[in-house]
Amino acid sequence: MTVPTLRCSIDPAGAESTASTLLVLGPSLGTTTGLWGPALAALRATPAGRAVRVLRYDLPGHGASPAATAPFDFAELADAVVRLVDETGGGRFVYAGVSFGGAIGIELALRHPHRLLGLAILNSDSKIGTAEGWADRARQVRHQGTPSLVGATPGRWFAPGFVERSPAEASRTLVELSEVDDQSYALCCEALAGFDRTAEVGGIRIPTVAVGGESDPVTTAAELQNLAARIPGARSVTIAPASHLAVLEQPVPVAEVLADLLGETAGGAYERGMRVRREVLGDAHVDAANAKITPETADFQEFLTRYAWGDVWSRPGLGRRERSIATLASLVTGGHENEIAMHVRAALGNGLTRAEIAKVIMHTALYAGLPAANGAFAIARSVFADLDSGED
Repeated sequence: MTVPTLRCSIDPAGAESTASTLLVLGPSLGTTTGLWGPALAALRATPAGRAVRVLRYDLPGHGASPAATAPFDFAELADAVVRLVDETGGGRFVYAGVSFGGAIGIELALRHPHRLLGLAILNSDSKIGTAEGWADRARQVRHQGTPSLVGATPGRWFAPGFVERSPAEASRTLVELSEVDDQSYALCCEALAGFDRTAEVGGIRIPTVAVGGESDPVTTAAELQNLAARIPGARSVTIAPASHLAVLEQPVPVAEVLADLLGETAGGAYERGMRVRREVLGDAHVDAANAKITPETADFQEFLTRYAWGDVWSRPGLGRRERSIATLASLVTGGHENEIAMHVRAALGNGLTRAEIAKVIMHTALYAGLPAANGAFAIARSVFADLDSGED
């Protein structure tokens, strides 16, 4: 298997915005970046939507993306999305995907958890359909082409009445389906046949919302609710009237869901950071630091809380004991003596003993040098003396 090539379009944030949050939008099988057009327009009407950059991409053989030449799986598709992001600026991002695109989002959250700030799963699931059903679809398309799917597709994609209310949108979407490269579509079906992350979704640890259409026969509203129940902290939203392409049928409610997720992601990082900062450093220290904030330092303090404490210190994979060890070693090595006392206290609060702190400084002496370690020991002794005298 080879990593498929994907093509994307970039919608910059509003000219008045200095935000750098990136929102990546993934399409459903048989659709293109145009699927997100109405919802993106509605999102841009919200404060959260005006403040983000948006990347929309096409699946292999769909829209602007070249046809696939070999089989691929969802791990490779997730890698391809990350590669797109890196090619257009990199960093962490919020992801929203519909059906096939939602499955890519689940894979991203499990395979690249450090890259995602938030996840919206629309009309999708940790497993979609059956392997037999996707194999049958792949055979049909290879023999008869994607135009053979058009007749039966409206009943899956659209709730009753949508085609009559929005004939231009429905027609455009179905024409795009008929233009998808047959082999690429079949390979997408075969990737879906092998996709099953049901046993792993409980490991997703980012803000997540699962969105279902009330009358969706492919991934039902009940299945989306069940998916959300299996992801810690996730919530579910059911949109009506809507079927499998709720993003096209009801763009305004979908935009509202995305705006809420963007707000939760942006605001949540600061709130999480302030909580972790207080837990590690103590209320007295944080209150004293906040009391010294001036107009000139306010942005720096917000940056510090959001990224140092709300992002790095909050990431899974290391406990606070380990983080304190790494922090003390880094401070000693860098000669940042003004921060050492604060983090000696933090290390004690994170479960290190005085003896363990001394061993960390001793070990660091091998690589940072004796003078740096000697100065750190003097600071640590002063902290311990203050604690013993009750002055701290």
